[in-house]
Amino acid sequence: MMFEAGQRIVFIGDSITDCGRRDVRAPYGDGYMSLVRALVTARFPGTPLTWVNRGISGNTVRDLAARWDRDAIGQRPDWLVVMIGINDVWRAFAGRPHEAVPLDEYEATLRTLLRSAVDATGCRLLLADPYLIEPDRTEPQRAESDRYAAVVARLAEEFGAPHVATQHAFDAVLEVSPPDLWADDRVHPGLPGHAVIADAFLRVITG
Repeated sequence: MMFEAGQRIVFIGDSITDCGRRDVRAPYGDGYMSLVRALVTARFPGTPLTWVNRGISGNTVRDLAARWDRDAIGQRPDWLVVMIGINDVWRAFAGRPHEAVPLDEYEATLRTLLRSAVDATGCRLLLADPYLIEPDRTEPQRAESDRYAAVVARLAEEFGAPHVATQHAFDAVLEVSPPDLWADDRVHPGLPGHAVIADAFLRVITG
């Protein structure tokens, strides 16, 4: 396993990470992050870890930038887990184009944030793709989402960071199942969809 005893694992992102962690589901939420924590703990009970969820629903990279010092650097992570980009794309397709984040801004902002966290804390990064639970790769929002996922893959290589290909994980299950098995809106998963994400994380974390 890539994590070591005593390390602090900080997750940051949007609603997919948040999942109620700021209210009735505090402190971990009831999504993939909670599943990852539970499964890692169950598989490696002799490796104590501190888990922190700093997801906030609706966030884009612009929102992360506004709270990065507090919620990323200020948490002093040993590992910083980042999954962001769904809203950056989605807003352009949801009648809120002024809130969408263009691809070049997304890449530049995310690179700057990641570099600042590594430089300030010495943390390792674990990067996960934004995704759309849509099997037609030519569908406009899916095609655009893939461009943002490609940025994450490039940044993972640039930073030498493990990469969780969440879009690939959903594509695999979509070969034999409909999108609404995993999410009603192609974005916000039910528990089975969060399990798909968590399984992709576990494959990377545990090798």
